[in-house]
Amino acid sequence: MGIKRGTTLAAVAVVVALTATACGGDDTAGNAKPAGAAAQAPAAASGAGAGAYGSDYGSDSGAGAAAGADAKGAGQLAIAQNEQIGALLTDSAGFTLYRFDKDTAKPPKSNCDGDCAKAWPAVQAGDATAAAGMDAALLGEVVRTDGSKQLTVAGWPVYRYSKDTKAGETNGQGVGGTWFALAPDGKKAAKAAAPAAPAGAGEAAGALTVAKDPKLGEHIVDGNGMTVYRFKKDTAWPMASNCTGDCVAKWPVVPPVDKANAKGIVEKGYSVLDRPDGKKQQAIDCWPVYTFTGDKKAGDINGQGVGGTWYAVSPDGKLITTS
Repeated sequence: MGIKRGTTLAAVAVVVALTATACGGDDTAGNAKPAGAAAQAPAAASGAGAGAYGSDYGSDSGAGAAAGADAKGAGQLAIAQNEQIGALLTDSAGFTLYRFDKDTAKPPKSNCDGDCAKAWPAVQAGDATAAAGMDAALLGEVVRTDGSKQLTVAGWPVYRYSKDTKAGETNGQGVGGTWFALAPDGKKAAKAAAPAAPAGAGEAAGALTVAKDPKLGEHIVDGNGMTVYRFKKDTAWPMASNCTGDCVAKWPVVPPVDKANAKGIVEKGYSVLDRPDGKKQQAIDCWPVYTFTGDKKAGDINGQGVGGTWYAVSPDGKLITTS
């Protein structure tokens, strides 16, 4: 059918940003448009007024209503991250791609014709290339009632929205309760909820408390009993994490924990760091805190002293350098 199934590798750069916070303290570090052809501008509709397409299609002021006549291919697909929606697919020009609840995926069938297709132009099949990180086998095509071939993802016919006039817009999300941005797996794009952390996974289970170790004495642990650490290369003022990329994969951030669930922990500088990778990280005495993937069970302290930069944290947020 002519669809290209190759994928490309994408490199994701993570840059640490500073957060606006009143954090300070006397403990210092060391001490205790995508590539591709531009999207064609939608043409003006002939006699299409507001509400002409009904609640399922989305009202249109006329501009862009004839876009269905100019449907085109998607080219190199890409995965974009939207703060409200999560991961979604775009075409080569960065325009959001959509699916329609009244279509079917098994078997693939489009139920958007006529005025609907003017508001929601079908994406032609034939030149789509899977996005990096996407299963290329999900790409397919369906023959529409007019004989044209439309791109499908996991069987779902793919559309653009005529009221998205520039790359990155998601004006079609939720229209009529039936139109949704397309996730890379063909499902409706939706921001995933943070998963509950299994014991030993390095993520705090919604709580922080104090444990006592024969070597370390009193130190902070998460709700799974996993030891909490600080990184000497971080800073408290300005509050910033210098653990990114492979580092944060090895030293997962402690997600925010409500003060009510932080038992015996200092309240001074108890705050949250907004990381540039989108994660939110708990800070104690303004110092970002982590767990260690090398700790396999509650009570392990395998991260203590690693590289001369990683140390357990006392209840007042200080480094515990003895071991």
